[in-house]
Amino acid sequence: MRNYEITAIHAGPHDPDRLIDSLLIEGTLWPIEKVIDWLRTGPHGFFVKAATGRARVIAARHWTSGRWFLTTEGQDFPPHDLLALRHVH
Repeated sequence: MRNYEITAIHAGPHDPDRLIDSLLIEGTLWPIEKVIDWLRTGPHGFFVKAATGRARVIAARHWTSGRWFLTTEGQDFPPHDLLALRHVH
């Protein structure tokens, strides 16, 4: 399994309940659903550079809606380390 750095996020207007629509990984924007699928099935790992160093990105299930989302290890919802990344359009 190779680990990839997430360097930016895209928050689009498509779904008002979602904060992140896609993630910038090695120069390509990937839909959040694809990244969640990769994490759940295991072919790739992801991390972000955070204030405390390198934080591993994980897929978690929202406790009330059951919807999958991304966060960093040791955090919950909202995913503060991810939301602190640069925003791209």
